[in-house]
Amino acid sequence: MEPLDELLRGVRADGAIFDRAWLPAPWEVRLGGELSLTLCALLQGEGQVVREDGEPQPIRFGEAVVLQGPEKFVVSGAEDARVLAVTYRISGHVPRRLLHILPPVLVLPYDTECSKTYDYLQSLTLGRQVVLDRLVDWLLVCTLSDWFDRPEAESPAWFRAMNDDVVGAALRAMHADPAGPWTLARLAQHTGASRTRLAKRFADLVGESPMAYLTDWRMALAADLLTDDSGTTVAAVARQVGYADAFGFSAAFKRVRGVSPTEHRSDPLVTGRA
Repeated sequence: MEPLDELLRGVRADGAIFDRAWLPAPWEVRLGGELSLTLCALLQGEGQVVREDGEPQPIRFGEAVVLQGPEKFVVSGAEDARVLAVTYRISGHVPRRLLHILPPVLVLPYDTECSKTYDYLQSLTLGRQVVLDRLVDWLLVCTLSDWFDRPEAESPAWFRAMNDDVVGAALRAMHADPAGPWTLARLAQHTGASRTRLAKRFADLVGESPMAYLTDWRMALAADLLTDDSGTTVAAVARQVGYADAFGFSAAFKRVRGVSPTEHRSDPLVTGRA
């Protein structure tokens, strides 16, 4: 599984807000105010987006705009427009990592691979909400992927490293099977590189060792598993992220996250039961 896909795991549309609504001029839509990502697109017309303390940024037909909460935004226009907007509430530790690597406002021009979706969005039969939800899910993934590939994007080191034959292969392996019995030797064998070359190349491109990256990724996954309301035991979570026993997992979790798995699970600010 691609690391970006994994970050978006569980981030799904649930009824696109304004469902391609036709808004007569002058119009204004207020967005944000919670931990979220909002995808906004003008299917017809032009407008602008304004942060609470920022300058207006123009939005043109076909451009995809991703807004990051909890900051509030106002999207408005002086001419009639057809607007699609959908808000993704970010609740897990894995998808929440997206918020640390994205700018508050991201605008992607019309002339990208994502642009091909707009004609279909405009022609889609009303009432097919499930189809619309999946289309905007794809549009969010496409928009973020295209953004990270652009030279002006400050993409994270692991994302840029995906293009490296050795490091990219190691990253994909760890994300595809985080519970696997990975060691530096096994990762080197998987990538076809020596342990020395993999360790140096990984540190140069990602900024940490392969095993440190794997531990951090496993603990992020575990943090979500501990609070997913399934009642999974700490021992079961440990096995799902590659630890043979709960003791070793608990020690690693506390070292990385600062609290024990039990304390993490009972924290109302983490579970949303505050």
